[in-house]
Amino acid sequence: MNKDFLSPIKETALAHLVLHSPLCLGNKIRIHSNQTGFPDLDDVKIAIFGVQEDRNSENNFGCGDDLHFVRRKIYELFPGNWHTEIADIGNVAKGDKVSDTYFAVSEVITSLLKKDIIPIIIGGGQDITYVNYRAYDTLEQSVNITAVDSRFDLGNLDDELTSQSYLSKIIMQEPNNLFNYCNVGYQTYFNSQEAIHLLDSLFFDAYRLGNAKELENIEPAFRNADIVSIDLGAVRQSEAPANNNASPNGFYGEEICAISRYAGLSDKVSSFGIYEYNSKLDNNHQTANLMAQMIWYFIEGVNYRVKDYPFSGKENYQKFTVMLEDDDPLVFYKSNKTGRWWIEINILSDNKYKRHALIPCTFKDYTEATKQIIPERWYKAMQKMM
Repeated sequence: MNKDFLSPIKETALAHLVLHSPLCLGNKIRIHSNQTGFPDLDDVKIAIFGVQEDRNSENNFGCGDDLHFVRRKIYELFPGNWHTEIADIGNVAKGDKVSDTYFAVSEVITSLLKKDIIPIIIGGGQDITYVNYRAYDTLEQSVNITAVDSRFDLGNLDDELTSQSYLSKIIMQEPNNLFNYCNVGYQTYFNSQEAIHLLDSLFFDAYRLGNAKELENIEPAFRNADIVSIDLGAVRQSEAPANNNASPNGFYGEEICAISRYAGLSDKVSSFGIYEYNSKLDNNHQTANLMAQMIWYFIEGVNYRVKDYPFSGKENYQKFTVMLEDDDPLVFYKSNKTGRWWIEINILSDNKYKRHALIPCTFKDYTEATKQIIPERWYKAMQKMM
C-alpha cells in the first residue's frame, strides 16, 4: 500500500482516549498517528479510512471535513465479543484536483482488497461509490452494489461525475463489471418515473422506503452485495441532521444500524461506505454518534459471519425442488447453519456470471414458488445472465 496517500489521525481524536477505559475500541484498534506511524496490517480484517473530498458532492459542501468527530465516537465505544483485528489507517486528503483524490482512494481500496481487508470508508460525497466500484477492476470480476439512498443518483449521461450522477457512470462507462445494482429505501417523490422505469428495464432491484422498513425483505439485498454504499440522506433528518440534503422521512437510527449489521453479516460484502456527513450541521455530534454505531454494527456483523455461500459445499444445505406447470423446476437451498435461503440459476459452466448462480432469497420466495409464482429476483437475475 502507498502509505503516502494517507494522513494520520488528528491528535484531538486521540487525546480523548486518556479519558476512556483501556477496554474501549480506541485502545484496541491499530491507529495511524503521528506518534506511532502507519500501523502493521498483518492479520487485520477491517480498515477504516476517511475521505476529505467534497467538491463533487451536490449541495453538501463540507462533507469531507472534521472526521475526527466520528472517530472520537467510534473510539469511545466498547467492542463486542470480537476476534477481528481492526485498523484506522487515516484520511485521504483533498488532492490538487478531484481526480487526484479519486486516484488515491482507488489505490487504497485496491490495496486493501488484495490483502483481503474490508475497507470502511467514511466521509466525502457519495460519488466516492463510483471510485470504490472502479477499484474492483483489477480483481476482474463482476460486482454487485447495494446503495441505501432516498435517490437513485442517476443524473444525466452528459453530467459530470457527482454525488447525484455517479450511477449513470457506473452503468455506462467501460469496463462495465456491474452485474446488479440494488437501491434500498428510495422515496418516490425524489425520483422521476423515467428513472424508476429505467432501473426496472435494466432488471435492477429497488425497494421503496415503506417496503424496506420490513427489514426481512431487504436482507437478501445485502447478502448479494460486494459493495454497500450508504448515503446519510436515507436516514431521517431528526436522526441524522448532518446532511444538507436530509429529509423528514427516512430510516430510523435503529433501522440503519440493523441494515449495517446485515451488510457485515454478508459473506460477500467486501467494502462498506458511509457518505455525506457534514459536521457543520451536526447538532451535539448526533450524526457522528449514529455513524459510529453503524460502524460498530457492521463490525459486529463481520465478526459473526458464518461462511455460508459461497464458502460451503452444497452438502451443508437442504435442497428443495419446486415443479412449475409451464417451465423448468426451480431449485432452492436452505442453509443448515443459519436457515437462510438461496435460489439457483441454471447457467452454463463457462458463463462469466457463474459466481452469481445462487441468488439470496427469502422463505417467502420459496412459498410463493410453491404457489406457481416465480420470484421476481430470480426472473431479473435470469434476464441479466442471458
